[in-house]
Amino acid sequence: MTIAPLPTGLGVRTRLVGDPGGLLELLPDDRNPLSWVRGSDGLVGWGEVARLTVTGENRFAEADSWWRSFAAGLHVSDEVDQPGTGPVAFASFTFADSSPGSVLVVPRVLVGRRDGVAWITEFSHADGPSAMRAVTPVRPTGNLRFADGLLPVAGYRKAVAEAVRRMRAGELDKAALAHDLVAVSDAPLDPRFLLAGLARRYPTCWSYSVDGLVGATPELLVRRAEGTVSSRVLAGTIWPGECDDLPGQLLGSVKDRHEHALAVDSLADSLRPLCASLSVPDTPSVIALRNVSHLASDVHGTLHRQAPASLLQLAAAVHPTAAVGGTPRDAALALIAELEGMDRGRYAGPVGWMDGNGDGELGIALRCAQLDGPIARLFAGCGIVADSDPDTEVREAAAKMVAVRDALEDSGQD
Repeated sequence: MTIAPLPTGLGVRTRLVGDPGGLLELLPDDRNPLSWVRGSDGLVGWGEVARLTVTGENRFAEADSWWRSFAAGLHVSDEVDQPGTGPVAFASFTFADSSPGSVLVVPRVLVGRRDGVAWITEFSHADGPSAMRAVTPVRPTGNLRFADGLLPVAGYRKAVAEAVRRMRAGELDKAALAHDLVAVSDAPLDPRFLLAGLARRYPTCWSYSVDGLVGATPELLVRRAEGTVSSRVLAGTIWPGECDDLPGQLLGSVKDRHEHALAVDSLADSLRPLCASLSVPDTPSVIALRNVSHLASDVHGTLHRQAPASLLQLAAAVHPTAAVGGTPRDAALALIAELEGMDRGRYAGPVGWMDGNGDGELGIALRCAQLDGPIARLFAGCGIVADSDPDTEVREAAAKMVAVRDALEDSGQD
């Protein structure tokens, strides 16, 4: 565990503000802007008051303990008193227990909006000055060169074929396999450019940025709000060109319905011990995005009133779901590590925010790239079951990767 030094006498104030305009347009030129935005609502932040990095299977518990202690020690003035006001930390966790780099970042300044109500939260030393910064123009990406990542397409196809062989032999039911792609620019990439391109193209997704991981996810791992919990499970995918009736084809697909059921059951089984009640839909719906359509199920529950689980306790219970891990979980994770042969980092891990009351939202870090100066490492993956076809899964991963590729190269024209 690594904790950045904290200043003494730390205070935080949240106050109402008028319409701030587009939230992403407020972000200054910062190497690591912070964002969790969907449509016109969400949170953006910049500057850094505190940072925690953790590694290992206890990373959620360690982060939860640190955040509770940090928030309890603050002098808080909250004139809005809604989820997302007062002290807030942005979070991004690694997919695997052994991967380094899970992080909590507490911004110096945060601007939020929900349902027409907007606020600003600022940290200060006693009555210190505001940390508002001038916003400089967003830098376009420029020329890009693409190269194979740690697992190129040919290796990914081979991994899928081997996973299918083992599933047909009865070793496991599902595994979510991924591969990566590297993009290199002539100059350092501006995270705000990728964020804006993703948000414009995918307004119903959560556009996020935490410590260089930038993406737009359609999948909500877990939301905690005033004693309730909810989650949106996505599994089963189709993309334009596959057929004329995408929703009908997807809902009628035995393979996709089976994959989706495994993911929903995995999440529900993990949440039930923490809930007084849990509602799970009998059949999925279809959500259509610009590049793909998914089977979706929205799960809702009420937490136990006595010692209700915090957001990070919920995340520890459900991650990784079968949507990004597999079933049975341990067998799937072992297969992923073996066949992918790469560190996913924070791809497919929980990403989002939490406040001082333990409320917040964590999505699954999908449709994303890890930015490092002029280099972007893109990821995409698919749920593999016994009926999967390796060539089809390669095409599905390519369709998913289009989201970030197009946003990186975005000319502003659709």
